[in-house]
Amino acid sequence: MKKDIRTWLKDVLGITLGGLIFAFGLNYFIIANHLAEGGLTGVALTMHYLFGWPVGSTYLIMNIPLFVIGWRVLGTEFALKTVLGTAVASIGVDLTRAFQSPMPGDLLLASLYGGTAIGLGLGVIFLFGGSTGGGDIIARMVNHRWGWPMGRVLFMVDVVVITSVGFIFGRSVAMYTLVAVFVASRIIDFVQEGAYTARAAMIISEKSTEIAQRVLEELERGATVFNARGVYTDAEKNVLYCVVSRSELVRLKSLVYELDPRAFMIVNEVHEVLGEGFRNWHSS
Repeated sequence: MKKDIRTWLKDVLGITLGGLIFAFGLNYFIIANHLAEGGLTGVALTMHYLFGWPVGSTYLIMNIPLFVIGWRVLGTEFALKTVLGTAVASIGVDLTRAFQSPMPGDLLLASLYGGTAIGLGLGVIFLFGGSTGGGDIIARMVNHRWGWPMGRVLFMVDVVVITSVGFIFGRSVAMYTLVAVFVASRIIDFVQEGAYTARAAMIISEKSTEIAQRVLEELERGATVFNARGVYTDAEKNVLYCVVSRSELVRLKSLVYELDPRAFMIVNEVHEVLGEGFRNWHSS
């Protein structure tokens, strides 16, 4: 019970922090420079530019019917975290509207930094199991009802909103908005996957046993051996699979070359590794 409470408190604090970062980035870079966003945030910004409506309150009101319709689809825990994330982000946008920094001479820089700040905020929210509603709720409901991939639905919503922005405010605003949306999506992935990236290596060698032993002793990493058969030679072979940190990759390659210069080695980038020697499951 205590663990559950601590986990919830951690998630609440994380979602709150992410919502405030999102709100600050939206005001300081996007709204200050008359740029837009995708999804319902873009709709709220359009209403703000055209009629002066407060962005946060408008966004929150637009989400209310989505919460009511989508509660069963979202599930109780995700729905509660979505309400929290949406409320913090919406209220935060209205509270931080005094923090704006117009950069009329460099909208590209504004869109890059705006996308970075928004992506960081959303990434933190998603990392703690929350959401800011809007297109996310729509995508989940459409996926549940018709089976459409969520990514495709979110992309369609963004396309419709940004296209509308282009017609209303001009192509320049729409293109800079696209830059901000793209950067935000990359930052979200970066935050969720972590700055740490590992490398997975598949090694085909006649000396796989010796290589595995050296990996265990010198790199202090585990390894797995698979039995395989070569198509060209029709001979039985052992395939060694191991995961190392980026900094250990050079040592691994040197070690393999030292034992078997004719070894065949494939290296792939791994965005997340959970388990002993890497990230703890509880922090993922």
